[in-house]
Amino acid sequence: FSHATRFRCHPEDKQLLDQLFNMTLDFDCCAFKPVGCNVNTSWIESLDISDDRITGTIPPVLGKMTNLIVLQIKESRSLVGDIPPAIAKLTKLTFLRIAFTNFSGPIPSWISQLKELEYLDLSYNKLTGPIPSFLFDLPKLKRLRLDRNQLTGTIPESSGRFRGTELYLGLNQLSGAVPLSLGRMDFEHIELQRNRFVGNPSHLFNNRSKSLSYIDLSRNLFDFDLTNVVFPVKNLYHVDLSHNAISGSIPEQAAEVPALSLFNVSYNRLCGRIPNGGQLQNIESYSYLHNKCLCGPPLSTKC
Repeated sequence: FSHATRFRCHPEDKQLLDQLFNMTLDFDCCAFKPVGCNVNTSWIESLDISDDRITGTIPPVLGKMTNLIVLQIKESRSLVGDIPPAIAKLTKLTFLRIAFTNFSGPIPSWISQLKELEYLDLSYNKLTGPIPSFLFDLPKLKRLRLDRNQLTGTIPESSGRFRGTELYLGLNQLSGAVPLSLGRMDFEHIELQRNRFVGNPSHLFNNRSKSLSYIDLSRNLFDFDLTNVVFPVKNLYHVDLSHNAISGSIPEQAAEVPALSLFNVSYNRLCGRIPNGGQLQNIESYSYLHNKCLCGPPLSTKC
């Protein structure tokens, strides 16, 4: 996108912007900071509605800006009510971020119409209700952020159809078990922390997870034996399993993960010697505290 003033903003877009922001721009709107224009057509293709530039509700005229590819509505706590349905008409969107607002209500069903989406971020809002199944059927979606809302219910079985590599569901009120179908995905980054999940999520550490680099399952109600879990070794650097009810011992194989820089298993029910070698002795000792009977370096407790 270009913000260059040599490309005059399309007159139709100029009129829509004036209505959207309730102002009259007296300069080329392609030079307006929240806007990015296509250098060939001069149509607006990116729009950033941030920092309370619009308060209360977003005017329906937004839905007429049908050439938008990138839309960000963020850091606007004065925005309230449902996520604006006018966005449903913006079917060219590949990037949609609606974050750090006071939008509430359920995740809207019209998002299923945005078939070009590659990145969807609805984090840091006040959204409620379940995670809709259709989100995992968006054909091009690579990154899905629903973290830091008030979502309830379980992860739908349709999550196994998700084609993406990054999934953020942390800091909600989600419950139930992690679907086995989710273990078939090749995630790079997955966050489920601070929910009410139960059971055994160890299928997330499977041989298919060659790309897995970051996983956070902390502060849930997970209850499983860690002893025979096999960690992917290629890219994994961040594992947080703290504040659960995990039993067994730390697998010897965990010492074979070369990039591991965070491995937090504190506040569980683990026992036995912390495996020697690799990065496990370089991890801060607090990452092993408050277990049943873990011992050996870096803990001061001898075996």
